Amino acid sequence: MQNKTKSGRARSIPSASRLRPTIFSVSYAGLWGQALLSLEQFIPHARQLGFSAVELMAKRPHLSPLDWSVEKVAQLGCLCEKHQVDVVCIAGYTDFGGGMDAAEVPFVDMQIQYVESLACLAQALNCRLVRVFTAYERDGMPLLRQWDRTVSAIQQCCDRCAAFGVVIGIQNHHDLAVHSKVLLELLHDINRTNCKLMLDPWSPCLRGEELYETAKSMAPHVVYTTLADYIRMPRFKYQPALVNYSPVKEDMVRAVPMGDGDLDSLTFVQGLKAGGYAGPIAYELCSPLRGGGSLDNLDRCAKSFLDWLAINRL
Repeated sequence: MQNKTKSGRARSIPSASRLRPTIFSVSYAGLWGQALLSLEQFIPHARQLGFSAVELMAKRPHLSPLDWSVEKVAQLGCLCEKHQVDVVCIAGYTDFGGGMDAAEVPFVDMQIQYVESLACLAQALNCRLVRVFTAYERDGMPLLRQWDRTVSAIQQCCDRCAAFGVVIGIQNHHDLAVHSKVLLELLHDINRTNCKLMLDPWSPCLRGEELYETAKSMAPHVVYTTLADYIRMPRFKYQPALVNYSPVKEDMVRAVPMGDGDLDSLTFVQGLKAGGYAGPIAYELCSPLRGGGSLDNLDRCAKSFLDWLAINRL
């Protein structure tokens, strides 16, 4: 089977095994006006939608270590087993550049301990992957210092989580090492066998990176990918003196059902598969959404993602 790229050239779709559809619980966490489901409600709901794999948001109101002991999370594991749902990723929220202006507060230590606690919960759920972010860049702080701090923090996370049989996955959403070439350099500096990439098309699509060859070349380092679709909403400012408009450099974006937006995620995923990737392919609704945040609208979007995967033979 062939598919045309946006330039019109035909490209063969790799015939490797299908990727495993996964739904991220952040989509039903009540954020950005969305409907809220507890994890106990989300697990059976995900199965009803057609997903046999889930990613769990590791903060309130979902899987926060403050609320979930190993004993309590074991009950969640039983619920997953009952509904034949696997937890394939625990999504941590980190910013290893945080607190650089307050050296007396051990921000990095606290985050490493948080990530280690997620590894403990992941082990109890028979999950082998914990997500982290890198860092937002801080103005006025030497970039090399921010880089070294982030490398050291992720190395320590990897070393501590290895005892739980957990891989640390770096998702390409923050400022530091967001470009794919730089992300590979960061991975090289971290130099841990249990550190891999969770590479998503959202960031390279919005920033204009070449998609197919980039994804193909990075695929050997990738253990997870997450998709969503967005439309670009160009912005302008009215200039009364000119009786005209001046463009604003950055577009606004809005989440829409998969396949209705402007992101060329298909080319990216085809590149991943051509590079040998055969892992989970997750869907997330983690921003304001066309149609609002009702449960019905969230479910429509989740099902349309499964339809998009089937149509494109992914």
